[in-house]
Amino acid sequence: MNITKGDVLELRRRLKKTECTFGNLCGCYVNSGKQVVVKFREPFSELGEDEFYKYLEIAKKTLSGTLGSNLLELEFDRSEAAAERQKYLLLLKSSKLANEELLDRLYEQIVEQYSYPGNYLILVYHDVYDVPSKATSGEEQEESEEVYEYLLCAVCPVELAKPALGYREDENRIGARERDWVVGLPDLGFVYPAFSGRSSDVNAVMYYVKTGKGSHPEFIENVLGCVSQRTAAEDKQAFERVVKGAFGEDEEQADAAFFQIQKTISGMVAEREEDESLPPVSLTAETVADLAADADVPETVREQIGKSFAHVFGEVPPAAHNVLDNKLVEEGTRRAHTAQLEQKVVALQQELAAHAASQADGDDTPPWDGDGAAAPIELRMPAEKAARIHTEVVDGQKCLLIPLDGDETARINGEDTPL
Repeated sequence: MNITKGDVLELRRRLKKTECTFGNLCGCYVNSGKQVVVKFREPFSELGEDEFYKYLEIAKKTLSGTLGSNLLELEFDRSEAAAERQKYLLLLKSSKLANEELLDRLYEQIVEQYSYPGNYLILVYHDVYDVPSKATSGEEQEESEEVYEYLLCAVCPVELAKPALGYREDENRIGARERDWVVGLPDLGFVYPAFSGRSSDVNAVMYYVKTGKGSHPEFIENVLGCVSQRTAAEDKQAFERVVKGAFGEDEEQADAAFFQIQKTISGMVAEREEDESLPPVSLTAETVADLAADADVPETVREQIGKSFAHVFGEVPPAAHNVLDNKLVEEGTRRAHTAQLEQKVVALQQELAAHAASQADGDDTPPWDGDGAAAPIELRMPAEKAARIHTEVVDGQKCLLIPLDGDETARINGEDTPL
């Protein structure tokens, strides 16, 4: 991966009122029947203040997330069709969104390939960023090192507002408010060319997917001409299916083994997070085989896991942090701890019951724990007496010293003890 977190943040930081340099903004509203309802083009700087900030928020969202998780760096496929799509995107960028025919082609491709049951809005932004050079100290200089010209596209669901009550001014009463269509934050989007190493990379696309959603491979392959990738959510689901599916109908054993594997992965990821110099862990077929062995998975099941893993992930192994289910590990660890505490409580209850029974039979010997060691000494006395008790080493032996006053006596294990 060539795009860095710093590259993404540098673009995102510019999306504010005083620094934003978007030129044209174009849009296409599509209904659930895949029919174009309206198309528009406006200079971004001429938008009303409310619209300006709403469109800016959508652009910011398209530059949000985690690289390798829901922000993917895509490469163009090595085919003639992909080369044509790359050439087309370069033309669209160079047109500064002034060519309607090129824009319509993008809209048509998205409408044809994007699988969404409801209404949605396609937005395309054009921007030119004078990338400032950096001094040796790392501080930005005013001189521009290069000009980065790019397109930002976002596809946003449009849904009916929720039913609500409101003040109906014309009738001077409280009544049902009129429901209108509201543009939401994007489900997916892309930036082309990618901004990599503070420079333009025409051979890559930065692709955004809403966290937890699928990657829409049909969009990646047929609209962008790139090689599809899975999101972190898809990696996690695929990995779970690979492991649990190898156990067949034995769900209990599958859940137990999957939890143990997840615990080990959690430790691997935590180690990398503590030392940023270490590269991310990739789960190769060999790594997964070791994880399954550590979880005491039967050999026949391990072999099935290996075959399924190779079939699903092929030559692109998932990153360990992408398949890690933190919630599962935390919940499983909490349950295991609770079970241990419950076992201890049961054991203590049994010891107390046995001691009570022995006392009822006249046996005053002290209770012993499971390791053969005597239970803690228990003393009962007034608070003022207890305050005077202290420990002291006598002849090399640590002793508990209890001061006696006058003719005080003591009973040990129910029997009078001469003092």
